[in-house]
Amino acid sequence: MKRFLSRLLPSAPRDVPPPARFDPPTPKRAVWVIGDIHGRFDLLIRLMEQIEQRAQDTDIIMVGDYIDRGDESASVLAQVMAWEQAHESLICLLGNHEQFMLSFLDNPTRKGRRWLRHGGLQTLASYGIGGFGEAASDAQLTQAAIDLRDAMPDGLTSWLRARPTHWQSGNLHVVHAAADPGRDMDEQDVNTLLWGHPDFAATPRTDGQWIAHGHTITDRPGSDGQGRIAVDTGAYATGRLTAALIAPDGTIEMVQA
Repeated sequence: MKRFLSRLLPSAPRDVPPPARFDPPTPKRAVWVIGDIHGRFDLLIRLMEQIEQRAQDTDIIMVGDYIDRGDESASVLAQVMAWEQAHESLICLLGNHEQFMLSFLDNPTRKGRRWLRHGGLQTLASYGIGGFGEAASDAQLTQAAIDLRDAMPDGLTSWLRARPTHWQSGNLHVVHAAADPGRDMDEQDVNTLLWGHPDFAATPRTDGQWIAHGHTITDRPGSDGQGRIAVDTGAYATGRLTAALIAPDGTIEMVQA
């Protein structure tokens, strides 16, 4: 009888990972995580004014995507570079849209049209470069890359290429897009950090590490209780730029401009 029942009853699952522990995020000191700006210089200034009124011994981390889609990408880039160079506690991460632009500069005829389709036209316009659309010719793309290099302030492209893709304090990690939940944070692929991972939103981590990120627009920024903190509220389309204030005791407050 026991043999018969054992054939009917489901077998115990094998290789099941231990349940995830979701102790609160505990950065070493308070951290502001600012979402995707996408050329909204006006919102960036208003949000930073709010942060400056409250910031006391805090880190400020920007998740990237400073450019594209919004109309003031040139102003945003110049401002965040100046802030980052002047303040050790402010860190600007690389976003996939900055990577788009760098790829365009390196290979305009191969990479340019895709960038233009995803907001590059607005970034070029912010530097006074235009007169073509997403179906630009190779000659137009090549000239646009030359013009963009000439229009950018000295040191800007070098600064962009040096941007980190990951920042950590305690069990809190800040990246642009996502992290592979099946890999340790020190083993993440750069493409995952910049572009995302198919398992990120659905599969909780099992190591107690928290990921604060942008890239994916959400109507409800904040913690999902499963180790993820989303801060991208689609500033270029919604008119809302969001920052998460994450305290060492695990409390999370969302602030918007």
